[in-house]
Amino acid sequence: MFNLAKRTGQIMPFYAVEVFKQVSALKEQGKDIISLGIGEPDFTAPEAVVAELERAARSGLSGYSEPAGLAQLRQAVASYYKDHFGANVSPERVIITSGASGALTLAALALINPGDEVLMPDPSYPANQNFIMGAGGIPRLIPCTKEQRFQLDANTVAENWGPNTKGVLIASPSNPTGTSIQPQALQELINEVRKRNGFIIMDEIYLGLYYDGKPESALVLDDNIIVINSFSKYFHMTGWRLGWVIAPKELIPAIDKLAASLAICAPTLSQHAALACFQPEVMDIYRERKESFRKRRDYLVPALEEIGLKVPVKPDGAFYVYTDIREYSDNSMEFSNKLLHEAGVAVVPGQDFGPAHASYSLRFSYATKMDQLQEAVHRMRRFLAG
Repeated sequence: MFNLAKRTGQIMPFYAVEVFKQVSALKEQGKDIISLGIGEPDFTAPEAVVAELERAARSGLSGYSEPAGLAQLRQAVASYYKDHFGANVSPERVIITSGASGALTLAALALINPGDEVLMPDPSYPANQNFIMGAGGIPRLIPCTKEQRFQLDANTVAENWGPNTKGVLIASPSNPTGTSIQPQALQELINEVRKRNGFIIMDEIYLGLYYDGKPESALVLDDNIIVINSFSKYFHMTGWRLGWVIAPKELIPAIDKLAASLAICAPTLSQHAALACFQPEVMDIYRERKESFRKRRDYLVPALEEIGLKVPVKPDGAFYVYTDIREYSDNSMEFSNKLLHEAGVAVVPGQDFGPAHASYSLRFSYATKMDQLQEAVHRMRRFLAG
């Protein structure tokens, strides 16, 4: 028998993964299930990226890179942030990681001491709490309302900052809500945190999937924010396990040292392949795919509203719709289970994202083809009418 570490009992369950397991099991039984649960693009890496992977593999480029990643890729990421998100970032501030998970692990370990408290919005991506706890910190979920776009703001930071609070972890656009923090609200939040000498970790994984204007990085407002990003969502490379962290120069030696010991480096073949993502013709493909996601959002939001699944705040990014189901139920676990087994539609219950709205919220992912979205709405309409 083993005496498990206490942290294993503190780790939050990941209901989206549990839904994914159920979907897989039902499909193996021959059931026809449409999954609007897992947040994974239905697109895969463009052909040029796959070709670059093959070229790198055949050329023997599979050895370790530097812990911070290939110099060419760090430069490419820095240029991407300047050209697309308006942020001037030197390549030396970019560290390539094993997905955004690797980036957040390194950032948390570099900044958080045991007992340090980190403020997060409720609702938010559930795994983020676990990175904080893994570093010995205490995630503190702050209930956020639709009037706040389900995001932390300056007032909630000021009201909830305590003697052990060291920083905030936020996301824009957010999972599960698809909402972004508006620039003025973000600047006010930054100012409140800076007054208290706190850190800001900003998850920008879905920044490339912002639909209502030209996206800007939080780094435009404050160059000392720690930014997390990934090749998984906008670049459609979920299983390639590649991401990055952008940090102030004074943090880079500590993060680089941690990376050398904990990861050695991000997958090198994935790094070589990712260089092709930034070719102009490949970026054109990503822009076309982004437009596909926008069209899906513009279909699904009114379709859900029409069948009585209310959308408190229209998402302006990512590929999620966060709905209020109180017209039908105040038990999202039970309701999502019925949708899965009686309507053949998989969604994620609100319990995944924090307790504040858990009982009456569902998250829908529109990272699937339009005809599947239409069929899912048809099935749910029939289910709700019955």
